[in-house]
Amino acid sequence: MKRVVSISIGSSKRNHRVETNMLGQDIIIERIGTDGDKKKAIQLIKELDGKVDAFGLGGIDIYLRCKDKRYIIKDSIPLKQAATKTPILDGTFLKDTLERRIIRLVNAEDIVSLKDKKVLITSALDRYGMAAAFEENGSIIVYGDIIFALGIPLRIKSYNTLYNIARVAAPLLLKLPFHMLYPTGKSQDANSNSKFNRFFQEADIIAGDYLYIKKYMPETMEGKIIITNTITPSDIEELTKRGVELLVTTTPELNGRSFGTNVMEAVIVALSGRKPEDMESKDFDQILDELELRPRIEYLNGNNNLLNNSIIERG
Repeated sequence: MKRVVSISIGSSKRNHRVETNMLGQDIIIERIGTDGDKKKAIQLIKELDGKVDAFGLGGIDIYLRCKDKRYIIKDSIPLKQAATKTPILDGTFLKDTLERRIIRLVNAEDIVSLKDKKVLITSALDRYGMAAAFEENGSIIVYGDIIFALGIPLRIKSYNTLYNIARVAAPLLLKLPFHMLYPTGKSQDANSNSKFNRFFQEADIIAGDYLYIKKYMPETMEGKIIITNTITPSDIEELTKRGVELLVTTTPELNGRSFGTNVMEAVIVALSGRKPEDMESKDFDQILDELELRPRIEYLNGNNNLLNNSIIERG
């Protein structure tokens, strides 16, 4: 039996374990959070190294990609280096491929018509594929990287502008402790109304990392569409209570939980039986085709017909 373990510096309250079968192979998929304790995460990786088929790295990325630039997050290096036998994946590839596919599918199958929809992407630097797919389908986008990572209420409406800012700022910012840029540990459990409410209220669609969405979303999210992943049953309850109409997760539901892209990327590597450095883009694409991964679509308030009507009216 294959085994994939995601070691996350995020909250242990979001832990989950599932046994399933994919491509004819039995596989255990598990997420273990360390509540922001990087030393504990490193210890777990060392203990399991060579005993599991692939690691996912959660709560922190190894790389951020912005078009042709790739930046290494300094705080992730000790975690990556703790695994010397088992490959460790952060989801970078799937954010560029699977998420791009899912956004295209959502539009092509009329789940949501994306043309002229106002989209808030909470962080586009780690989701270039998603951002590019929204752009190609004619959405009107606000890139929230500066807003949510740095706390500066600045609308960026062009990915080229974000790219130019990142070229200057990213090499310096990514040397900072990661918790200054992203919710880690127990801060992942916090809900916060904030001065950023208006960015949510102006958008038809809020997309991207769920922990940024959770941390900053206002009490009222009536009529909003959320496109994200890493969703737990308690997250769905919260979104329903706040009035969200439609939830789309870019990774599939497994026993009530939508895992992160780091987990699913690790699953693909484990199923392939190959080292990730020996795999090309076409190899990942082939396995994605074989898995036939579909987005999770949940109408949380109202029904499909009501939602489609509200989308047409807002369009």
